[in-house]
Amino acid sequence: MSTNYKTPAAAARGLGSAKAGTDHHIRQRVSAIALVFLVPWFLYAVIAASRAGFDGATDFLSQPWNAILMILTLGAAFFHMRLGMQVIVEDYIAKAGMKQGLLILNTFVCVGLFAATALSVLKIWISAGV
Repeated sequence: MSTNYKTPAAAARGLGSAKAGTDHHIRQRVSAIALVFLVPWFLYAVIAASRAGFDGATDFLSQPWNAILMILTLGAAFFHMRLGMQVIVEDYIAKAGMKQGLLILNTFVCVGLFAATALSVLKIWISAGV
Protein backbone atom coordinates (compact mmCIF):
# COMPACT_ATOMS: atom_id res chain seq x y z
CA MET A 1 0.00 0.00 0.00
CA SER A 2 1.52 3.28 -1.14
CA THR A 3 0.97 6.44 0.84
CA ASN A 4 1.24 9.79 -0.92
CA TYR A 5 2.17 12.61 1.42
CA LYS A 6 2.24 15.34 -1.22
CA THR A 7 -0.02 18.32 -0.84
CA PRO A 8 -2.33 19.08 -3.78
CA ALA A 9 -0.09 22.04 -4.75
CA ALA A 10 3.03 19.85 -4.72
CA ALA A 11 1.31 17.19 -6.78
CA ALA A 12 0.30 19.76 -9.40
CA ARG A 13 3.70 21.51 -9.63
CA GLY A 14 5.14 21.29 -13.10
CA LEU A 15 1.78 20.33 -14.53
CA GLY A 16 -0.03 23.65 -14.38
CA SER A 17 -0.22 26.71 -16.52
CA ALA A 18 2.85 27.96 -18.34
CA LYS A 19 1.33 31.48 -18.21
CA ALA A 20 1.25 31.73 -22.00
CA GLY A 21 -2.08 30.16 -22.88
CA THR A 22 -4.30 33.13 -22.07
CA ASP A 23 -2.42 35.52 -24.33
CA HIS A 24 -2.44 32.98 -27.16
CA HIS A 25 -6.17 32.33 -26.67
CA ILE A 26 -7.02 36.04 -26.73
CA ARG A 27 -4.96 36.62 -29.88
CA GLN A 28 -6.66 33.69 -31.60
CA ARG A 29 -10.11 35.00 -30.68
CA VAL A 30 -9.36 38.60 -31.70
CA SER A 31 -8.07 37.48 -35.09
CA ALA A 32 -11.16 35.28 -35.49
CA ILE A 33 -13.45 38.22 -34.70
CA ALA A 34 -11.60 40.36 -37.24
CA LEU A 35 -12.02 37.61 -39.84
CA VAL A 36 -15.76 37.39 -39.14
CA PHE A 37 -16.06 40.90 -40.56
CA LEU A 38 -13.31 40.74 -43.19
CA VAL A 39 -14.05 37.37 -44.83
CA PRO A 40 -17.52 38.34 -46.15
CA TRP A 41 -15.98 41.44 -47.73
CA PHE A 42 -13.15 39.28 -49.12
CA LEU A 43 -15.62 36.82 -50.68
CA TYR A 44 -17.51 39.73 -52.26
CA ALA A 45 -14.20 41.13 -53.57
CA VAL A 46 -13.12 37.82 -55.09
CA ILE A 47 -16.49 37.26 -56.76
CA ALA A 48 -16.64 40.82 -58.09
CA ALA A 49 -13.05 40.69 -59.32
CA SER A 50 -13.44 37.30 -60.99
CA ARG A 51 -16.49 38.50 -62.91
CA ALA A 52 -14.66 41.59 -64.16
CA GLY A 53 -11.50 39.81 -65.30
CA PHE A 54 -7.91 40.91 -64.77
CA ASP A 55 -8.51 44.58 -65.55
CA GLY A 56 -11.51 44.67 -63.25
CA ALA A 57 -9.53 43.04 -60.45
CA THR A 58 -6.70 45.55 -60.77
CA ASP A 59 -9.21 48.40 -60.89
CA PHE A 60 -10.88 47.02 -57.77
CA LEU A 61 -7.59 46.83 -55.85
CA SER A 62 -6.47 50.24 -57.06
CA GLN A 63 -9.16 51.80 -54.86
CA PRO A 64 -7.61 52.76 -51.49
CA TRP A 65 -10.26 51.22 -49.23
CA ASN A 66 -10.26 47.95 -51.14
CA ALA A 67 -6.47 47.70 -50.99
CA ILE A 68 -6.41 48.49 -47.27
CA LEU A 69 -9.17 45.98 -46.49
CA MET A 70 -7.38 43.35 -48.59
CA ILE A 71 -4.12 43.84 -46.67
CA LEU A 72 -5.98 43.73 -43.34
CA THR A 73 -7.75 40.53 -44.39
CA LEU A 74 -4.50 38.91 -45.46
CA GLY A 75 -2.75 39.98 -42.26
CA ALA A 76 -5.52 38.66 -40.01
CA ALA A 77 -5.78 35.41 -41.96
CA PHE A 78 -2.05 34.64 -41.92
CA PHE A 79 -1.76 35.61 -38.24
CA HIS A 80 -4.71 33.38 -37.38
CA MET A 81 -3.20 30.56 -39.45
CA ARG A 82 0.16 30.91 -37.66
CA LEU A 83 -1.51 30.68 -34.25
CA GLY A 84 -3.57 27.66 -35.26
CA MET A 85 -0.61 25.80 -36.74
CA GLN A 86 1.43 26.62 -33.63
CA VAL A 87 -1.16 24.87 -31.46
CA ILE A 88 -1.16 21.83 -33.74
CA VAL A 89 2.64 21.56 -33.71
CA GLU A 90 2.85 22.03 -29.94
CA ASP A 91 0.15 19.44 -29.28
CA TYR A 92 1.14 16.69 -31.72
CA ILE A 93 4.92 16.86 -32.22
CA ALA A 94 6.80 15.22 -29.36
CA LYS A 95 10.45 15.68 -30.37
CA ALA A 96 11.78 19.01 -29.09
CA GLY A 97 14.09 19.70 -32.04
CA MET A 98 11.43 18.89 -34.61
CA LYS A 99 8.90 20.97 -32.71
CA GLN A 100 11.15 24.04 -32.62
CA GLY A 101 12.06 23.64 -36.29
CA LEU A 102 8.42 23.42 -37.33
CA LEU A 103 7.47 26.42 -35.20
CA ILE A 104 10.21 28.49 -36.82
CA LEU A 105 9.20 27.26 -40.29
CA ASN A 106 5.56 28.07 -39.50
CA THR A 107 6.47 31.66 -38.62
CA PHE A 108 8.70 32.10 -41.68
CA VAL A 109 6.08 30.70 -44.07
CA CYS A 110 3.29 32.87 -42.65
CA VAL A 111 5.41 36.04 -42.67
CA GLY A 112 6.66 35.24 -46.18
CA LEU A 113 3.15 34.65 -47.52
CA PHE A 114 1.91 37.87 -45.94
CA ALA A 115 4.85 39.85 -47.32
CA ALA A 116 4.36 38.47 -50.83
CA THR A 117 0.62 39.08 -50.92
CA ALA A 118 0.75 42.50 -49.22
CA LEU A 119 3.48 43.68 -51.60
CA SER A 120 1.41 42.46 -54.55
CA VAL A 121 -1.60 44.46 -53.38
CA LEU A 122 0.57 47.52 -52.72
CA LYS A 123 2.13 47.25 -56.18
CA ILE A 124 -1.29 47.22 -57.81
CA TRP A 125 -2.49 50.10 -55.63
CA ILE A 126 0.58 52.29 -56.20
CA SER A 127 0.91 51.56 -59.94
CA ALA A 128 -2.73 52.50 -60.46
CA GLY A 129 -1.89 56.09 -59.54
CA VAL A 130 0.78 56.34 -62.25
